[in-house]
Amino acid sequence: MQYNECMYSLEDLFMATSIRLSQDIEQRLDFLASSTGRTKAYYLREIIEQGIEDMEDYYLAADALERVRKGQEQVHSAADVRKDLGLDD
Repeated sequence: MQYNECMYSLEDLFMATSIRLSQDIEQRLDFLASSTGRTKAYYLREIIEQGIEDMEDYYLAADALERVRKGQEQVHSAADVRKDLGLDD
């Protein structure tokens, strides 16, 4: 096995992006970073990683609900599910 087959550059592992923050949020982020000795990028990554699951849950559920309302998504009653799973016995 050659070593270069398993190596990645940092550019392959991370995606650079930019966002605009309000002055208030920027100041809070600056204060947090300077008070703890961590970088602003560290806290932004933490915020995104911790919050993305909630965002996925909300927006994907909203999309599914819209499909249900439009009749594009199959739904099953709780009674039918219990019966199919043999839980009514």
